[in-house]
Amino acid sequence: MITKQHKDIARWSMEFALQNGCQAARISVITAKNNSFEYRDTQLDKLQQSSENKLYIEVFTDGRYGSFSTNRIEKGELEKFIKEGIISTKYLAEDKFRQLPDPTRYYKPDGKDLDQYDASFEKIETEKKLAAARQALAEIYGSDERIISVSSSYDDGAGAEYMIASNGFESESIDSGFSLSVSVSLKTDGDARAESYWYDSAIYWEDLKKEGIGQKAMERALRKIGQKKIKSGRYDMLLDNTVATRLLSPMISAMYGSALQQKNSFLLDKLGQRIASDKLTIIDNPHLTRSYGSKWHDGEGVATQKRTIIDKGVLNTYFIDTYNSLKMNVAPTIASPSVIQTELGNKNFDKLLQSVQKGIWITGFNGGNSNSTTGDFSFGVEGFLIENGIATTPVSEMNITGNMLTLWANLTEVGNDPRENSAWKLPSLLFSDVNFSGL
Repeated sequence: MITKQHKDIARWSMEFALQNGCQAARISVITAKNNSFEYRDTQLDKLQQSSENKLYIEVFTDGRYGSFSTNRIEKGELEKFIKEGIISTKYLAEDKFRQLPDPTRYYKPDGKDLDQYDASFEKIETEKKLAAARQALAEIYGSDERIISVSSSYDDGAGAEYMIASNGFESESIDSGFSLSVSVSLKTDGDARAESYWYDSAIYWEDLKKEGIGQKAMERALRKIGQKKIKSGRYDMLLDNTVATRLLSPMISAMYGSALQQKNSFLLDKLGQRIASDKLTIIDNPHLTRSYGSKWHDGEGVATQKRTIIDKGVLNTYFIDTYNSLKMNVAPTIASPSVIQTELGNKNFDKLLQSVQKGIWITGFNGGNSNSTTGDFSFGVEGFLIENGIATTPVSEMNITGNMLTLWANLTEVGNDPRENSAWKLPSLLFSDVNFSGL
């Protein structure tokens, strides 16, 4: 998808910027194609196809930094665009910390491939995509008189990027993705509806699951009938692997250099300290082939590498880009994680469930927030009461509250069932002594 013309435009743009007042520049040319179809109760409700060509330029001028983008990438248009961008940047406040990375840290292409692009992407007929969405919906449409509505969605996309920097970086990447989802709404005896969904996604068309999506969505919706609040208290919490990212995300966000530099992180000055149970080991594994999130370099061009983020509960690293490393006068690491994995336990979901005598299995979150400075949180949740190892009453309109450091210190078991169709491949997680607010 990146052509010789795209590369020539990028190189010309960088040289033009350097000749017109920049001391350094970084250019990205991005191309993308996307398709989206949605059926609602057997009728095609949405059909959207789009393509994009964009040039993104970052200029470093007299100690100042500016970034601009345009989808008009002909030389005649770009000359004025770049000149005006440089002039605008000179009006900004000086910021000596805005610099390109040390070129010794750059990724250097070696011909290896992360296998993130399905070469058949352009050849897959639209009718096949529509048929997948229809079939997923047809699995359950009309199968139960309680169904209010059913919708199915098919989405795909392919994108490519060519990036160069004036101090020696050059790289090209391409990826693709396919997804299929179904959502269903059911009538219940009360005013509330029982609603749920299911989906699958894959980098390759042949790996996308095209059967069972509708049935799974229906099963999840049926389980919700009769949801209610239960008594407030402290319970064990079994976190479903489909929603585990919701509680890990605040921890990862607190490791970013931007949060640390602004002293807006509850993990400030925690490097080398225990921040979680010794059951938790988290690894950034960026070079997994045929995996969402895999990449050779970050957004600055800095080479990625496998690293342990949390080692048996101890914080091992932060995510510090060039800018924040200079502002804090610390060594840079990487701008962001790529593929997050945990060291797995030896129990599958069923075994974890059976081990809980009194607890709540969390299958969804409904709003809430986490304070990035203190780590205090409050989230709305839904799921099922667990009694003597069996999921019984469906629950909703409850909250979990507490502090992230306390919560993760109470992690007692890590499952062996990670969701593989995500960049964050997290398994089911079992926590003890979590505060639930209900009745």
